[in-house]
Amino acid sequence: MAGVTRAPTRGETPPSLTQGSDTKGGVGESTPRPDGTLKVTGEFAYSSDLWREDMLWGHTLRSPHAHAEIRSVDTSEALAQPGVHAVMTYDDLPAGVKRYGLEYRDTPVLADGRVRHHGEPVAIVAADHPETARRAAGKIRVEYAPLPVVHDEATALAEDAVLVHPHRDDEHAAHVPHPNIVHRQPIVRGDVAAARARAHVVVTGEYEIGMQDQAFLGPESGLAVPAEDGGVDLYVATQWLHTDLRQIAPVLGLPEDKVRMTLSGVGGAFGGREDLSMQIHGCLLALRTGRPIKIVYDRFESFFGHVHRHPATLRYEHGATRDGRITHMTCRIVLDGGAYASASPAVVGNASSLSVGPYAVDDVEIEALALYTNNPPCGAMRGFGAVQACFAYESQMDKLAAELGMDPVEFRRINAMSQGTLMPTGQEVDSPAPVAELLRRVKAMPLPPERQWESGGTAGTSVDVRALPGGLSNTTHGEGVRRGVGYAVGIKNVGFSEGFDDYSTARVRLSVVGGEPVAMVRTAMAEVGQGGVTVHAQIARTELGVAKVTIHPADTQVGSAGSTSASRQTYVTGGAVRHACEAVREAVLELGHAKLGTYHPAWANAELLLEGGNVVTDVGEVLASIADVLEDEVVEREAEWRHRPTEPFDLKTGQGQGHVQYSFAAHRAVVEVDAELGLVKVVELACAQDVGKALNPQSVVGQIQGGTVQGLGLAVMEEIVVGTDGRVRNPSFTDYLIPTILDTPAIPVDVLELADPNAPYGLRGVGEAPTLSSTPAVVSAIRAATGLALERVPVRPEHLTGT
Repeated sequence: MAGVTRAPTRGETPPSLTQGSDTKGGVGESTPRPDGTLKVTGEFAYSSDLWREDMLWGHTLRSPHAHAEIRSVDTSEALAQPGVHAVMTYDDLPAGVKRYGLEYRDTPVLADGRVRHHGEPVAIVAADHPETARRAAGKIRVEYAPLPVVHDEATALAEDAVLVHPHRDDEHAAHVPHPNIVHRQPIVRGDVAAARARAHVVVTGEYEIGMQDQAFLGPESGLAVPAEDGGVDLYVATQWLHTDLRQIAPVLGLPEDKVRMTLSGVGGAFGGREDLSMQIHGCLLALRTGRPIKIVYDRFESFFGHVHRHPATLRYEHGATRDGRITHMTCRIVLDGGAYASASPAVVGNASSLSVGPYAVDDVEIEALALYTNNPPCGAMRGFGAVQACFAYESQMDKLAAELGMDPVEFRRINAMSQGTLMPTGQEVDSPAPVAELLRRVKAMPLPPERQWESGGTAGTSVDVRALPGGLSNTTHGEGVRRGVGYAVGIKNVGFSEGFDDYSTARVRLSVVGGEPVAMVRTAMAEVGQGGVTVHAQIARTELGVAKVTIHPADTQVGSAGSTSASRQTYVTGGAVRHACEAVREAVLELGHAKLGTYHPAWANAELLLEGGNVVTDVGEVLASIADVLEDEVVEREAEWRHRPTEPFDLKTGQGQGHVQYSFAAHRAVVEVDAELGLVKVVELACAQDVGKALNPQSVVGQIQGGTVQGLGLAVMEEIVVGTDGRVRNPSFTDYLIPTILDTPAIPVDVLELADPNAPYGLRGVGEAPTLSSTPAVVSAIRAATGLALERVPVRPEHLTGT
């Protein structure tokens, strides 16, 4: 049936995610997505559609408490239920490693005698029907003794604070002043005291960011199949196959080659699939029962099954001279990491190193830290620490401009960084940094026309209610609606940073099928909707001169491609695909020279190319078809590709060459606000962004628009509400609101292409930068319409009405 796929049995080759196509789109063309039609028609198979004849269903019992001691667990009633095949708790785990984690191994596979957040897994069940498994989980009797809850900075850092992890042994424990601090990164450069004395104006602000969810539509899911060799085959929706493998195998007590992972259809990610969810649980139950185990979270469980964006409190001070030059900046950024570390150390590194924004500021004092609390764990989400900082520093830019009586865009342009600017970490920005140009471009874009009630017409006359604040709720007809315009610009790093060995692997094969040359590209890259499979095919067509390219399903039978995050896949895995294609091309040319070189002296030409299915000279003379050169031979090459190295930031000064590349985006928001009712309508969110080189222009615009909408959501509606007891109040799409098409404004995009000489094709990571600046631009526009300070996001109706 459509949308359902049987998981391959051991030894079978899974179907290619992308079939070969006659589309001749290479690098720089808007090649259609090969999986696009299947997705919009509902025929694409996601991991939740996987199925095996003899499979069982898994379910997870989760804690109703945010912090509690587990006194006892009784599984007897659950095990006695007909159809139940296994129930496992912490005591049933294999001997050895019982914890996992992206950076610290601090997360128990199942609660280890204590639960540290609402929704923590306590037990897992396997049964012959999903409803049977759910009911059995409900019959597990757990006796809890509630403990005090650490829920904010005050309770986390108090002198007598309860310790979330009283026996920390990670490498950063010695570098933090309190055990409830996951990681801390100061940055100090210049002389802030002297710079403050030169300032004619000084502004301060305290800003707050709520907890945002990735809100991907495809829930966590996968299928674990036990194998005859004692291992397990796991088909799963994830962002990083090899780091999953690194965490899963030790818990199972298996070598990594006995845990074989294949990527299944992913229904969105945005960072929420970088941590493990059901992977270990499914494998444990499969090995315990000897049967395939399928686990699919419902939406309620999904909110507990993945990390979220760190909520944050940010305290900033800026000074400036009368002519608009920033003199100094100080800030303290406190991120709530929740119960387990996840990616918090790296998020702290980003938040601190990017906290100045895309501005030239010589004198800074910065402190960023992440806390352990009993709130839900937080980790990777699109923008990764830079989102929180951008809202604060852009709010400060508006404050400074207002204090000086300057145009906010002009003030930003005066202080904009450029190529050669030093970051607060002392690192030089050594590729184009067109911040001032992006601001100029976004301001120059035509404004949307004013509504009728603004130009003297009768309020509400001939106005589609969908265009009004409140939309189809029909609560206002234009009375008292005011328009505001706001601007913001942001900076985001690209790729993994701080000395991480960031590389990717690609294997490319060229053969003749049906008389035509066909390339196959194989990587472990997770296609999560970003369009990597499209770009890899474009690169292969460009480098190998073939029309037909097949993308092999991603799995762990090829070297790591790293995570689909940090705007890095087109850069790093695209670089690996290009590198492997170059090796294949050289091998084909050598083969052709050996076979046919005696027939034409041009075979000795060092500038031979593969184009249009042929070997050609640099002036276009065809020497032979690729099919004639290969005949029955197959050329296959594997290559690793790394970007230039980075280094960790100094833990005392924050100095260091920590990032490999930066991306920049600027937004202009136009909003209409009914302040009496607290309603906001975003009319337009224009964006200008430098992408270095648009490998697929249509896909680039789509990424920019998607990131823009996610930033809009954070600005005016998206927040996971967590009480002081650590319990999540709104774990559903009924109560956690995300923008729909009716909330999405026009998003005109101006794409700038200034090549980065250090990157493949000159490209620059695209997907995250628009998520940064869209949020503060929307809030800036609301401030302009209402005159309110608005130092917290999301902006709620009560913030506008004072109720």
